[in-house]
Amino acid sequence: MSEWWTYAPSDFLLFAPRTYYRLIELHNLDVWPMQFVALLLGVAILVLARGERAWRQRAVAAILAGCWLWVGWAFHIQRYATINWVAPWFGAAFVVEASLLFGVGVLHDRLAFRPAGDRLRRVGLGVLVFALVAQPLMGPLVGRDWRQVEIFGVAPDPTVAATLGVLLLAANRSLWPLMVIPLLWCAVDGAFLWTMGAPDALVMPLVALLALLLWVGTGG
Repeated sequence: MSEWWTYAPSDFLLFAPRTYYRLIELHNLDVWPMQFVALLLGVAILVLARGERAWRQRAVAAILAGCWLWVGWAFHIQRYATINWVAPWFGAAFVVEASLLFGVGVLHDRLAFRPAGDRLRRVGLGVLVFALVAQPLMGPLVGRDWRQVEIFGVAPDPTVAATLGVLLLAANRSLWPLMVIPLLWCAVDGAFLWTMGAPDALVMPLVALLALLLWVGTGG
């Protein structure tokens, strides 16, 4: 048996990159036309996040919680687990994040948004737009089929990025526990895509780094 230090990260992949992207394609086909519903929910978050009324903030938290729950179950547990034994744990983490978002943002109404004109609020909205608009286009831009696009509310990455954008809008520093799972996902996903040699491997880690630096640098 070869010594452990002779292995490359790619040696630990359980499947080929094309298998993963084919899985995303099959997932998109299975949930069709949920993509349109998810996009409408994303637009609703963007519109609601531009206001400061409590009911808007609760609505945003409820939508995000529902999306995390759906992705955790439909993508990780039902689909991704067929090729990756760790996926059920990813699904459990997404369910935990959904519960936190619902409890903190809906039941306790603590997702108060920053006032209009706040610099961090503008950055948060920018990250949210990136997740809703730019991320679905990245796959085709790097050579993947349109049927393999990753959409907010259907796939993990744009759902996580949109959540980080919303959390940057939040004025309450005590919401930092809500950032833990999204940040961890960005690190795990980035490492996985890097191992696969994906050209967009650094996208999620960079989103996480931006969110973390801004959160810490501005005092949350």
